[in-house]
Amino acid sequence: MIGIHVKARRKLLKGAYIAFDLAVIVSVMLLAGLFYVHVYGQNTVSRHPEKLVLQESSVVTASDGTVLRKIPLPGSGYRKVAAFEEMPKLLVDTFLAVEDRRFYRHQGLDYQGIARALLNNTLHMRVSEGGSSITQQLARNLYLNRKQTLLRKLNEASIALALEKRLSKHDILEMYLNQIYMGEGQYGVKAAAEHYFGVTNLKELDVAQIASLAAIPKGPSIYHPGDDAGLSVQRRNLVLGIMREQGLITQEEMAAAQQKEYRPPERAMERRIGASYIDAAVEEASRLTGKPQTELLTGGYTIVTSMNASVQQALEETFSNPGLFPPDGKDQQVEAAMAMIDHRTGEIAALTGGRNPVRGGLNRATVDARQPGSAFKPIIDYGPALESGRFTPESLLPDRKASYGSYAPENLNGVYRGQVTMRTALQQSMNAPAVWLLSQVGISQATAFAAKLGIDLPKEDRNLSIALGGLHAGISPLKMAQAYSVFASGGVFREAHMVRRIQDSKGNVVYEYVPRERQVISPQTAERMTWMLRNVVTEGTGKKARIGRPVAGKTGTTQLDLPGVSRKANRDLWFVGYTSEWTAAVWMGFDRTDHNNYMTEGSGKAAALFAAVMRKAYKE
Repeated sequence: MIGIHVKARRKLLKGAYIAFDLAVIVSVMLLAGLFYVHVYGQNTVSRHPEKLVLQESSVVTASDGTVLRKIPLPGSGYRKVAAFEEMPKLLVDTFLAVEDRRFYRHQGLDYQGIARALLNNTLHMRVSEGGSSITQQLARNLYLNRKQTLLRKLNEASIALALEKRLSKHDILEMYLNQIYMGEGQYGVKAAAEHYFGVTNLKELDVAQIASLAAIPKGPSIYHPGDDAGLSVQRRNLVLGIMREQGLITQEEMAAAQQKEYRPPERAMERRIGASYIDAAVEEASRLTGKPQTELLTGGYTIVTSMNASVQQALEETFSNPGLFPPDGKDQQVEAAMAMIDHRTGEIAALTGGRNPVRGGLNRATVDARQPGSAFKPIIDYGPALESGRFTPESLLPDRKASYGSYAPENLNGVYRGQVTMRTALQQSMNAPAVWLLSQVGISQATAFAAKLGIDLPKEDRNLSIALGGLHAGISPLKMAQAYSVFASGGVFREAHMVRRIQDSKGNVVYEYVPRERQVISPQTAERMTWMLRNVVTEGTGKKARIGRPVAGKTGTTQLDLPGVSRKANRDLWFVGYTSEWTAAVWMGFDRTDHNNYMTEGSGKAAALFAAVMRKAYKE
């Protein structure tokens, strides 16, 4: 008997030891878990403070308010941030009633909700319900993925506790309502209200609309108002029942809201134009404000540009006509770029950096990369000569072969007349008189004149070859249009610009263009130049630019000098000209000109493209 008692006692002791060991292990695991929950969330939130500043889609508009782009956030979605004060109490209370009724009574974790979810998950033998509070949902959306795993839930709880320590309930709720995904690429209640109902002022939402918004988070892909299966109506009516149950609305209000049919708003379509223009405008906005482009695009800014949407449309539609361009090369398409300035204000009315421009693509309209050829002569030869007071349009200039050290320019056709007027030399685009004129005026005086028109030439260009547009680095169509705009405006320089105004997400103006103009050349010089350039169009090399109204302008061609290639091969074709309203520069050419890709047509092709765009623009 004694042996039996001893054995029983040993078994009891062994069981006690095992129970004690298990208790110690469980206690250590609980302590480790508590430590992990405390440390993980605090570290995650501390390491990523940027997550607590919600990105907001910026908007770029044309001068008339037409929306050109709502800039998608990284991940391709749209968000408009609303201050808590902008949100009607019924909207806030409804979200709380549906998503987290104990929000103001817990510290990030709703233990009752967790217990309920744990019971249901146990019964279903899978993680089918989360029991997540609003703070947990915000934690998951900001820092985690949506995988239903125990570790993710632990991390979610840890971050939720950390958020509750760092932020007020007010801030958490405001961030949640602005951050939550609302279907169809919309984030936050403000973006969703505008997208689904056309409501920009949240306090104008009616009961049915509020219920519809609160119905979405449960299943954004199936419960948004635009679904076709009717599930959103069922979910909305369920939410209306919750609103009535919680005393947020009356029985009559619930019944009336349940009878409302959803009608999508008439959305103002974005005009999908101006890819190159938008890129250049955002770049300009960054330079003007000192803000990085990424901040401007995701900070909820409204960038109002000077784009004339009708003119931009006319430009792009004209560029879509392949018949207006020289034949393509063996492995490249002939490219083109154009910039149009309203020289009365300096506003860039339209611009394209290519025939098929895309956001972030090469913007040939703004890159200084092309030789302007004879289109540069008014800027560097004839303009400075007129401004010097020593020459007039009727001044006689020598037209004969001459050498200037090692530089010996020739007329393209090999014909020399001995002597011609300045007007004729410009009209027929003769080279010899232009170089002689620059040598007489002087390079320093000529480059100073060009600088007044917005073209600062580097020291590498301090030579006579610039008389024929031979520049070291090249020039952009936009700078050429800027320079000619001074002739068009009677000698007044108005800086070409795209950005009229920039507002932040709260409507505060952070930048606004202030008109500045200065008389940089004499009105007489501008008037005489305009008269000569009109002769170029009516009687000279620019005849194809005629449009039935006065046009002044100049063609430009640069030849391709490669062994084994036809002497008629060209690298760049230009026309720069102006009407009473607009100054525009057109360039044509290949991105890489070589033996397989060159043009045999002349600058008349660029002049004809100028005319086609202008005709269409004036009809718009």
